[in-house]
Amino acid sequence: AVLTHVDGRPVDPVTGPYPLLAGSGGTTVELTFSPGEGAGPPRRVAVVPLIDDRPLRYQDWVAKRRAVTREMSDGRCGYLHIPDLGGSGWAQFNRDLRMEMSRSALIVDVRGNAGGNISELVIEKLTRTILGWDLTRDAQPVSYASNAPRGPLVALADEATSSDGDMITAAFKLLKLGPVVGQRTWGGVVGMTGRHRLGDGTVITVPMNAAWFDAYGWSVENHGVSPDVESLRTPMDWAEGRHVEMDDAIELALDLLAAKGAASPPGYENVPDRSRPKLPPRHT
Repeated sequence: AVLTHVDGRPVDPVTGPYPLLAGSGGTTVELTFSPGEGAGPPRRVAVVPLIDDRPLRYQDWVAKRRAVTREMSDGRCGYLHIPDLGGSGWAQFNRDLRMEMSRSALIVDVRGNAGGNISELVIEKLTRTILGWDLTRDAQPVSYASNAPRGPLVALADEATSSDGDMITAAFKLLKLGPVVGQRTWGGVVGMTGRHRLGDGTVITVPMNAAWFDAYGWSVENHGVSPDVESLRTPMDWAEGRHVEMDDAIELALDLLAAKGAASPPGYENVPDRSRPKLPPRHT
C-alpha cells in the first residue's frame, strides 16, 4: 500500500508525509492508502500521531542491544535494561522480565538509570531462587519461584547510573548477585523531597535524606560504586559500531555459565507411575 493523502491533502513524493503531519500530535488524522497498481479502492484510516517519539527510539535502542546480546551469546543470555527506578522503569523491567529470565544467563543493564525509589523491588526479583519446577501437560515448564534467574547475572553500569541507580548497583555487589561491568556510577544518593518556588520564579531543593551502607558507609555519595570489571566504550568504538562493555559483560556471563551452569527443568524419564493399581482378584 502507498500513503497518498493526509487529511485529504496529497503527499508530495519528494518531501513525504512529514510536513503534512507537523503539529498534529495528539489529534486524529486521516490517512489515505492506495493498494497500488489499481488493485482496489483506496483505504482510509484514522490515527493519532505521537507527540513525542522518544519512547519509540528508546524501545529501538533496547531492541538493538538485545539483538547484540542474543547474537554474541548464541541465544543463551537474556537482556534487561532498566531506564529508571520509578514507575516507567518498573513497567519496562516487568515488560520483558519473563522472556529474558528464561535464558540461561542474564545481563541487567542500568546504564543511564535516572534513579527513583523502587530499587528494592527490582532486587527482590533478582534475588529469587529456583527451588523446583511446575510441569503442565502441553505447556513449557515454569520455575518455582517464577520469574527467577536461571543462571549467572552480570550488571552493566556507567557514569550516568545515578541516584537509586547507584543504590541498585551497590546492592547488586553487596548481595553478590554477580559482577558489575562498566564505569564507576554517578555518586548522588542524597535525595530531596519536593521543590520550593520563590517569588522570582526560582526553584530550589533541600537535601532531605542520605544513604548509608554497612560496607561503604557514606562513601557512595560523591564517589559512586566502582565496577568489578572496568570497561569503556570510546567515541571511536561508538562510531565504528563496537559494543566493548557489552562484549565484556556477555563474555563474563558465558564464562560464569560454563563454570556454574543454569537451572533446568527435569526430564520425564523418571516420572513416577501414578496410574490406578490393578484391582484384587474377585472372590466368587
